[in-house]
Amino acid sequence: MTALHRRTLLSTAALLALGAHLPARAARVGQPAPDFSLPDTSGKTVRLADFRGQFVVLEWTNPGCPFVRKHYESGNMGATQKLAREQGLVWLAINSTETMSGDYLEPPKLADWVKQRQGTPTAVLMDPEGSTGRAYDAKVTPHLYIVDPQGTLVYAGGIDSIPSARVSDIEKATNYVKAALGDIAAKRQIAQAVTKPYGCVIKYKT
Repeated sequence: MTALHRRTLLSTAALLALGAHLPARAARVGQPAPDFSLPDTSGKTVRLADFRGQFVVLEWTNPGCPFVRKHYESGNMGATQKLAREQGLVWLAINSTETMSGDYLEPPKLADWVKQRQGTPTAVLMDPEGSTGRAYDAKVTPHLYIVDPQGTLVYAGGIDSIPSARVSDIEKATNYVKAALGDIAAKRQIAQAVTKPYGCVIKYKT
């Protein structure tokens, strides 16, 4: 075997190993949202398909992230969740942090953390293997998506327009999710269906 042949085989193996951690086809706006089945913080299995016929907001979260804390500790995330649920939407908060990360919280502690900050999601789901996060190509926390009643992804991006961890920036920012909720309530297409998410890189299992 020549040196060139060995290098080619090693490069191919490296690419295959990398590919094993990437989604075969990440979700995109306008395409079907990948179904998933995850346990909530009480151990109950929740499937996206259970909510077919309703709009569903997916929120990637991690309490160890200052950008997540900005929106929860200010009450902004809870208020946005409450607005969505008052409109009849389902809100699923998903934590894809791997168990070996210092940011990982056991399910009961995560549930308490959200509740203490007036969070009102329909459910908080655990994705420590990262399979659902990777299927959606979720990159940061918070990273948000909206799925329509037919199961199509209609929004992907950030919660708002100012990428900072400062609470004082919330009132100056455009809340993209609230704007999308307004479009949904008015039965019109979401005006800004793709925006740039910001936050902490998700601590996926490697």
